[in-house]
Amino acid sequence: MAKTILTIDDSKAVRDMVMFTLEPEGYRVVAAENGSEGLDVMRAECPALVITDLNMPVMNGLDFITNARTEPAGTGIPIVMLTTESSPEMKEKGKAAGATGWINKPFDADKLIAVTRKLLG
Repeated sequence: MAKTILTIDDSKAVRDMVMFTLEPEGYRVVAAENGSEGLDVMRAECPALVITDLNMPVMNGLDFITNARTEPAGTGIPIVMLTTESSPEMKEKGKAAGATGWINKPFDADKLIAVTRKLLG
């Protein structure tokens, strides 16, 4: 059975690019448009990995991570930030919230695949 990956981004183009990159590698990708919707999808789907944007309406990526880490479905899974934000301060905030890794946009498909394989085995 394919491992499920949740991608959270307010940009449909980015969500689609993550799907187009990871689905041919044998992963099942589900999507949400913001952190609040992401929490609902995470609870329903119990993904093996979450890839989330930082800057989104309704609930941003840091708030998503903070909330996800308090949920049974989000306690043990890797969460990767996929964002244009690259400052060391913001990366530190992500790590403090519980982010497992950080990939800058625009992302390299091979790098996303490599990170996914490393985190999911």
